[in-house]
Amino acid sequence: MKLLTVGPLWRGSNAGGLFRAFSRKGCLIEVMDEFYYVSLQSRNKLTKVAERLIRPRQVTEFNLAMQKKIDLFNPDFFFVYKGTFVMPETLEYARSKGARLVMFYPDVSTTVHSQYIPKCIPKYELIFTTKTFGITDMQNNYGVKNVAFVPHGYDPEIHRPLPINERDRKEYGNDASFIGTWSPKKEQWLAHLKRNIPGIDLKIWGAQWFRITDPVLKDSIQGTEILGDLYSMAIQCSSVNLGILSEQRAGSSSGDLITSRTFHIPGAAGFMLHERNEESVQYFKENEEAGFFEGPEEMTEKVKYYLGNAALRDKIRMAGHQRVLAEHSLDARAATVLEHLNKM
Repeated sequence: MKLLTVGPLWRGSNAGGLFRAFSRKGCLIEVMDEFYYVSLQSRNKLTKVAERLIRPRQVTEFNLAMQKKIDLFNPDFFFVYKGTFVMPETLEYARSKGARLVMFYPDVSTTVHSQYIPKCIPKYELIFTTKTFGITDMQNNYGVKNVAFVPHGYDPEIHRPLPINERDRKEYGNDASFIGTWSPKKEQWLAHLKRNIPGIDLKIWGAQWFRITDPVLKDSIQGTEILGDLYSMAIQCSSVNLGILSEQRAGSSSGDLITSRTFHIPGAAGFMLHERNEESVQYFKENEEAGFFEGPEEMTEKVKYYLGNAALRDKIRMAGHQRVLAEHSLDARAATVLEHLNKM
């Protein structure tokens, strides 16, 4: 099976991890990484303005490059992970060359990330979503019929136990941490935690945390994303890894119920304290393979409890680690995806 895959390859990318799992499963893959074509990482204000001005040209160049790769590689499947910059014309071109069109969509909303995604969704022959509610959202919002749920998984090349020295623990160690993008809900809940456990060493990594309005979190914000091996190291060095989920966004019928960190944290052998809902508790046994909470008050009480029970934390985190090793790798997710592709 030949897959022309579209998505980022940076170390720790969920897309890149899935693509490498396809390769381990025996597929022939070629990857088109939008980061090679579209400038997205500048922090300087003037540079960001310049990027926005040239972005339409970069997107056009990216899509022309994908079309040339289709001609060269002659794929069985044009497999798009999210597809922030994939234009409808490119999908039509791939179809005209005999490739089946498949999308893997990892986010809560289909409308807030790109002008192209809503235009492209109806053109795909099969869509995978990492959200159970994404199935009905795709059907109701776009009339898409062929949608399948495949949850995120951990990447065995990234999310694994690492050798940790004292310098690492001094740099990344803490009582509790949250790794993820800012949102109003996450800020509110983490501020509640910090106010109600005086002196707690709380570290927060991720994008957009400059947007906080509550000064109690100022000293906890690390001011950067943390990726790849450092991401796994930070998970291991945190006594409690918080799994606070994103709230509902425009274009979605629900907020997150599980996310990639649901599997990354135990993959890296970290202790996970995860937001409880009807879906998250299906993956890990509560108080045996992960801790769970509902709301900021219970989250705070559970953090206090587990910080005072190191032996229990260690027992739970290792049981959770064994659970993801057995069931929740990206190799297992790739196998599920390939079963669907073989039936097309």
